[in-house]
Amino acid sequence: MALEATFRALPLALLQLHDALNELEVTLGDKPPEDESALADDLESMVLDLMGTLHEARRAALNAQKALAAPRDLDRARRALTLCQERFHRLEKQFVSGLVSYEKLKELARLGNERRVWLPWASMVKQGIDHCRTPLERTSKALAACWEELAERLGTVSLSVQTIGQQIKMPAGAKMPETEPIT
Repeated sequence: MALEATFRALPLALLQLHDALNELEVTLGDKPPEDESALADDLESMVLDLMGTLHEARRAALNAQKALAAPRDLDRARRALTLCQERFHRLEKQFVSGLVSYEKLKELARLGNERRVWLPWASMVKQGIDHCRTPLERTSKALAACWEELAERLGTVSLSVQTIGQQIKMPAGAKMPETEPIT
């Protein structure tokens, strides 16, 4: 895949992840009005943190994409991609240690079982969390593809040498040194 096309796919994958997290945020806010839960507030806070980190990753991905426009600056693209990668890893870590940790999922199931009014909400939240897994995986693959394309480009950087009106002459009577044939 062409470098530009690969770098266009990354912001799209991040946008899909944003949409999934946004849907989860809406679901979290749709809790039973007559009752409160510390778990619901905690999950809302986690998703807002994820959204902030995702925003930083998206901005970095767009900067990496812009660096490939004329005049192409592969070093700037690399730096922006590095920042995007760092933010995405932070987001993944927050997602795994927060939203999909065994403890949180156990608390979510317990809330639904102990307070029946919370059961539909807990079920929808669990579905929303599961719905985020595919965009996370797509984004991870898109980042890997960007790094692969960038590494290929940086590995094939060519150098051209031009002479600018300089001429090298051997002194009169000098002989060319003998060289061994290359085999």
